[in-house]
Amino acid sequence: MSAFLGPLEADGRLPPSQQTRVAAFLVSAHGALARQYALALPARFDAAWQTELNAQLYRESEIVSLLTRATAWTPDLALGPMAVSWEMAWLPEPMEAIADDARAQAIHLATLAHAVHAGIRPAALLPTEARADDPFVAALRRIEFESGRLLQAQILFLKGPDLLPYRDAVSAALERRHREVRKLWREMLASLGIHIRE
Repeated sequence: MSAFLGPLEADGRLPPSQQTRVAAFLVSAHGALARQYALALPARFDAAWQTELNAQLYRESEIVSLLTRATAWTPDLALGPMAVSWEMAWLPEPMEAIADDARAQAIHLATLAHAVHAGIRPAALLPTEARADDPFVAALRRIEFESGRLLQAQILFLKGPDLLPYRDAVSAALERRHREVRKLWREMLASLGIHIRE
């Protein structure tokens, strides 16, 4: 087991098989967030936090677009069952403690996005000798940079005064989401022979 992607190809690029599987996972996670943000957006904004949903929708869409173009895709027969398990994991979970459906959906999105942006560190997998001009390498670094920015918005929403009455339910949902996302990420990397420390 290795802690990094590779070994690198003769031209210094990451193997297309690894690019494909890592990108497929990231496209699944960020694509799910983009779809759910699009569904959560109301026709008219009634609260300030809803404007952030709009901004996050476009950032998630940009991440998906970047990955689809920067990845050297190759056929991967194992992706079918893996992708099904990923897509099932991103589905909203009921929050019985919160009667307001719109608020519950926003909390689900924020906890999932927080887990994805905080729990997945794709650039940390890059070996130091990876080519900086490799589009996939540049994409992973860009995604990690954007994740740090997006994380701030989720923290502000989840710790905001509007959710104070639901603090226990929000904390439990956040912890559960982090466990799920970390587990799926580790399993996908293990399938490539990569081990990441907790």
